[in-house]
Amino acid sequence: MNLAIEAEALGKTYRGKTALDGVSFGVSAGTVLGVLGPNGAGKTTTVRILTTLLQADSGRATVAGFDVRRQADQVRRNIGLSGQYAAVDNTLTGQENLVLLAKLQRFGRRGAVLRARQLLEQFDLVEAAAKPVGSYSGGMRRRLDLATALIAAPSVLFLDEPTTGLDPTSRLTLWSMVREQVASGVTVLLTTQYLEEADQLADQLVVVDSGRVIAEGTPDQLKRKVGGERLEVSVLPQQSAQAVAALRPIATGEPVISERGEKVTAQLVGGFDGVAAAASALRGAGVDVSDFAMRRPSLDDVFFHLTGPPTAGPASEGTKS
Repeated sequence: MNLAIEAEALGKTYRGKTALDGVSFGVSAGTVLGVLGPNGAGKTTTVRILTTLLQADSGRATVAGFDVRRQADQVRRNIGLSGQYAAVDNTLTGQENLVLLAKLQRFGRRGAVLRARQLLEQFDLVEAAAKPVGSYSGGMRRRLDLATALIAAPSVLFLDEPTTGLDPTSRLTLWSMVREQVASGVTVLLTTQYLEEADQLADQLVVVDSGRVIAEGTPDQLKRKVGGERLEVSVLPQQSAQAVAALRPIATGEPVISERGEKVTAQLVGGFDGVAAAASALRGAGVDVSDFAMRRPSLDDVFFHLTGPPTAGPASEGTKS
């Protein structure tokens, strides 16, 4: 297997606290690996080690065929990195940002201008090229940041929560641009708090928690670990306990009430007969059902199954995670 990224037993400790504890995985060339995990799980620490910004205390890793510790310069020549926050200068224009960074990467004056023009066209920023980046929208800044990561046409691209804070339209635009890179042969490692994003983009997933890999596989493989289709019914919050009691005898496990109490989910047995039995049981218990549907497990189900229910909304991982 041609691996563009390979991590073996990576370990890292900060002030006596373990951030990574034997993290191992591989990413095939020309594919997308999605790295999922709760805040503080070790996602950003992993990215920093693989991009040579941080050294692991133990283990080894290679990126684009080069050892991240012994051949850091060669690794940097072959990668692009877009972090959690757009690393562009607000006082410069979009074109000036790209030209400056291209010159730093030894493109030469004419070459830097040409490369900047190519990227501005590719990322639909031509009309904003002469405007200060401080006037850009969040989506435009993210596109520019991704463009800067691609100046040297890297073979491996690291995206650390690239769409955090973007509106849905900007997020879809960035997804399309990531797909274009993969289609051209670029390997992508993507960390994200948005499970739909991982489902849309990733060929393989790695779930980390407390610095360890706790699951890996394709999105469909991980979904199958949670189980088959589940019944989801919408009820009045004050009737959720009644719905659970009605469904419990025909469910394979304990029915689950949503956080706000307006939905009850249960995995049934018996196929269509199980669905019919559920409808009859709810009717017999006097539960008012506003919606009744079967649905496949989502990555949200996988995530909560593996790491437990969320304690807070999505937020950026800390600087030492």
